[in-house]
Amino acid sequence: MRTLRSELETARIGAELDLSDLLLARGRHDEVLAALHTAAAARPLDERLAGQLMLALYRGGRQGDALDRYQSLRDRLAEELGADPSPPLRRLHQQILTADPALDLPDGRSEDGTSPTPRQLPAPPRLFTGRERELRALTAALDDAARDGTSMAAFAIEGAGGIGKTWLALQWAHEQAGRFPDGQLYVNLQGFSPGAQPTSPVAAVRGFLDALGVDPSAVPKDFDAQAALYRSLVAGRRMLVVLDNAATSGQVVPLLPGSPTCTVVITSRNKLTGLIAAHGARPIILDVLGEAEAHELLTRRLGADRLAAEPEVVRDLLRYCCGLPLALGIVAARILTHPGLPLSVFAEELRDHSTRLDALDTGEADTDVRAVLSWSKHGLSADAAELLALLGLAPGPDVSLAAAASLAGWPPPRTAKALRELDGAHLVQQHVRGRHRMHDLIRVYASEQARRGLSDDAWAAALRRLADFYVHTAYAGDRLLQPHREPIEIGAPAEGCRPEPLEDQTAALSWFDAEHDCLLAAHRMMADEGMHASVWQLAWASRTFQRRRGRWHEELTIWQAALAAAERLGDVAAQIEAHRYLGGTWAQLDGHAEAVRHLEHALSLAERAGNTAAQAHTHMAYGWVEKARSADESAVEHVMRASHLYRTLDNPVWVADALATAGWFHAELGRYDTARGQCEEALRIYQRHGDVEGEADTLHSLGYLAHHTGRHVEALGHYERARTLFQDLGHTYNEADALDRIGHTQAALDRPEPARQSWCQALDLYRAQQRGADAERVQIQLAALDDPI
Repeated sequence: MRTLRSELETARIGAELDLSDLLLARGRHDEVLAALHTAAAARPLDERLAGQLMLALYRGGRQGDALDRYQSLRDRLAEELGADPSPPLRRLHQQILTADPALDLPDGRSEDGTSPTPRQLPAPPRLFTGRERELRALTAALDDAARDGTSMAAFAIEGAGGIGKTWLALQWAHEQAGRFPDGQLYVNLQGFSPGAQPTSPVAAVRGFLDALGVDPSAVPKDFDAQAALYRSLVAGRRMLVVLDNAATSGQVVPLLPGSPTCTVVITSRNKLTGLIAAHGARPIILDVLGEAEAHELLTRRLGADRLAAEPEVVRDLLRYCCGLPLALGIVAARILTHPGLPLSVFAEELRDHSTRLDALDTGEADTDVRAVLSWSKHGLSADAAELLALLGLAPGPDVSLAAAASLAGWPPPRTAKALRELDGAHLVQQHVRGRHRMHDLIRVYASEQARRGLSDDAWAAALRRLADFYVHTAYAGDRLLQPHREPIEIGAPAEGCRPEPLEDQTAALSWFDAEHDCLLAAHRMMADEGMHASVWQLAWASRTFQRRRGRWHEELTIWQAALAAAERLGDVAAQIEAHRYLGGTWAQLDGHAEAVRHLEHALSLAERAGNTAAQAHTHMAYGWVEKARSADESAVEHVMRASHLYRTLDNPVWVADALATAGWFHAELGRYDTARGQCEEALRIYQRHGDVEGEADTLHSLGYLAHHTGRHVEALGHYERARTLFQDLGHTYNEADALDRIGHTQAALDRPEPARQSWCQALDLYRAQQRGADAERVQIQLAALDDPI
C-alpha cells in the first residue's frame, strides 16, 4: 500500500510538471507562476521544477529573480548533496544570463498566435540599492489606477543626470513584470545622449509597430495613422511602456497608449510639466541617496570587509560623492579595478573641489559625471547656461532670486525665467519658496564652467555685485533693527547690484534668518577674495541680528576676520569697532583676558584718534567685562565715565544706555533705590525717543528690582512687558532670560503651573541657543517644582 501511494504521488508530480511544460510552451507563464512557486517551496531540490520556475520568471520579465533562483538552488545542492546543478539547468542559466532569444515563445507570439508578446526591457540593475519609498509609491499608484480602471497609469520619473532614474524604472518594471503579461515595450528616447539626436516619435512608434509584429508592408505611411495603429494594437492589453531619457513632453505624448489597461513609465532630466498637466502623469522626483543607502550601495559593490577596514575614509568617500548614484558607482568601479590601493588614495583624489570631477571620469561618456552633466547643459538657453555658471560662484548653501539677480547683474524677471529653466532641468532645485540650491557635484561642474567661460573681469564683477547685495541689504536690515545705532559709510552698490528692499523690522528679521548661512559663506568669500572693506562692513551690518540670536561663536569668527581686514585697510575707525566688538563677544564667551586685551586696543586707538563716541562705547563694553569678572566697582566706574562722555555728545539715547547699565549694576549690588532712579530715568528717555530695545532692557531691570524688594505683582508686569518687546524684536537671547525671571516671579506668587510653563519655554530657547549652563539651571528649577523641599 505504501509503495502504491508513492507511485501515485510520483505520477501526480510528473503530470503536474508535464502540464507546466505545456502551459509554458503556449506562453501562459503568468498562469503557472504561483503554482510553481508553491511546488518549489515543497520540493526545493527538484531541478525540473526549478527550471520551469526560472523560465516562467524570465518570460515574465524577471530575469534577476530567475538568476537568483538558480543561485539559491546551486547553493542548496552543494550544501545538502555535495552536487552541482545538472547540465540542462546550467545551460538554461546561461541562456537566461545572456537573454538568449531561443527562450522566447515560438515566433515571439502570444498563445492565440495573433500578435507577439514583446519583452524589450533591458536587464535590471544587478546591484540596485535603496529607493524603497519611490518603489512603493509607483506600486501604490498602479494599484490605485487598477482599482479605478478608467484611465491609463503614467509616471514621470524626474531628476538630475546620474541620479538613477533609469535604474529605478527598470527595477520597478522587472519587479512588476508579472502584472504586464501581454508584454513590455522599451525605447531610449536619447533626450540627453552624447553625439545623438533625440529619438523622434516617428522612429519610436515605428519601432513599437515592429515589436508588435506588424508586417512592414502593412505600416501606414502617415505618422498619425501609424500612431493610431500602435494604440489599437495595445488597446485592452496589459502592457508596460517604458519611455527612457525623454527630453520634452512633446517627444512623449504621441507614444502614450489610449487604453487604461496599459501603464507608462517615463524618465527625464527635465520636468515634464505639460505631460503632468494634460495627461495626468504622476511625477516621481528623485533626490540623492541618503547616507545609509549610499553606504549600502558601496557595501554591495565593494564588500563589507573592504569598507570596515577604513571606516573614516568611507565617510569621506560618501561625503565627496554627495549621494549621487553615478558618482558612487564610478568610485566603486575604480576601487575594484585597483584592488591593491587603499581607499584613502581615492578619497584624496576627490578631496579637492577643483579636480573632483577628474576623479569621477572613467574615460567613457556614460560613466563620466562631467560628461553626463554637460548633456543637461547643452539643452539650456544662453541665459540659463550663463546663470548656471554664475551660480557656481555663489558661496552659500542656496541662493535667493534677489541674490541671483545681483550675481548676474540682470533684472529679477530675466533671472527668474532662467532659474525656472534650470529648475525644470533639475540642475537647481527650489527647495523652499524663492530659494534655489544645487547638488554639490553640479555646483562643482558649474564652477568649472565659470572658470572656463568667464573672463577674470567678469568673474570679479559678479562676485562684487553679490558681495554688495549682501552688505547693502544687511546694512538696511540693521538700520531697521537698531535705528539708534551710530551708522557707518558703505558707499554705493556696484552697477547691476539690486539690494533687496526690506519694508520693516519683521521683514529684516525674516531676511537675516533666511540668509544667515549665506551671509556667513559670503563673508568667507569676501575675505578670500580680498574684499577688505566688505568684510568689516558685513560684520558690522550683521551685529545686531547675531547679538539678538545669541550667535556668539559665529560673531567671534566674523569679527576676527573683520579686524584683519580693517588692519589691511589701515582704517583706524574700523579697527576700533572690530576690537570693541571682539571684546564684547569674548566677554559673552567667558574669555575675559582676550576681552580686556581687545578693549584696551580699542580704547588706545580711540584716544589717539580723539574719537569721543568710540571712547564712550568702549568704556561701556569695559563695564560689562568687569562686571562679568565680579569687579563691580570698576564696572560702575567705566559706565559712569561713558555716561560723562555721552553727555558731551548730546545724544540722549546713549546717555540712557549708560543710565540703564549703571542701574542694572547697582541692582545686582543690592543698591535698589539708586538703581530704580537710574532705570526710571533711562526708561523715560527710551520711550521718548522710540528705542524699543532699550525700553525692553530697562523694563527687565525694573522687574528685577521689584522682585527683589517683594513687589512680585509689579515685577511680573515689568517682566511680561519686557518679554513681549523682546519677542517683537526677535531678541530671543534676552527673551529666554525674561521667561526665566517670569518663572521665578510666578513661583514667588505660589503659582507653580504658570512658573512651569514659563520655565519650559525658557528651557527650549536656552537649548536652541546652546546655553548649557542656563538650561541645566532651569531643569533644576523645574525639578524643584515637582519635588519641593
